[in-house]
Amino acid sequence: MRWIGCAILGLSLSLCGVASAADISQPQPVYKAPPPAPPPFSWTGFYLGVNIGGAWTTGSVTDTVTGRSLSGNNDGFIGGGQLGFNYQISNWVLGFEWDFDGTSISATSNAVTVGANTIQASAKTDWVSTLAGRLGWAFDRSLLYVKGGGAWVENSATLTNLTTGNSISGSNTNDGWMVGVGWEWAFAPQWSAKIEYNYIGLNSWSPSNTLLVNNIADRLTLSRDIDVVKAGVNYRFNWGAY
Repeated sequence: MRWIGCAILGLSLSLCGVASAADISQPQPVYKAPPPAPPPFSWTGFYLGVNIGGAWTTGSVTDTVTGRSLSGNNDGFIGGGQLGFNYQISNWVLGFEWDFDGTSISATSNAVTVGANTIQASAKTDWVSTLAGRLGWAFDRSLLYVKGGGAWVENSATLTNLTTGNSISGSNTNDGWMVGVGWEWAFAPQWSAKIEYNYIGLNSWSPSNTLLVNNIADRLTLSRDIDVVKAGVNYRFNWGAY
């Protein structure tokens, strides 16, 4: 009987060896580590971009001799470029931005009668530039911000006596202040789009004296503020990928 038990044991060991060999011959699954999580998006870095929009002016051209104040309200296109820098701390984004835009803003008032003379005023804004600090709150790739700083505007104005042909005219880079609010969205690793509103308050400006009415030295006083709504696209340098 002992030989029967030995035979059974030998057969069992043989079967185990065959099963082990079969297991070894089968391809084993390869487990790959999950890819590392992408770094969190950051707004930190320099950027350069372009913008386009519309601008509306409110103001007046006042003649000191006649006392007439002629409305200078008008609207036009605005467009140009901007550059700036952001630095993100947690959700806060600090930075600065400089922009320069040309405009098509111009206005000519209705003619008015002053004694025996007919007077007409015109005003034109050639370009607008601002330098502002920005403070924003980031929601990942979305940024809400406010901005404020200084503004410079190239204005020209003319007051014409249509009866005599005499006129007062001049141009000047006028300064002032600005505030704004906007929203920016990073739609690609190095590209973002924005839309913003700016209010620009300018100091009054007076061209030089000349003869206008009855051979009296006259002076214009130009007062003008500008509302701007514009959209833009920025290319952002040294940005982390998504």
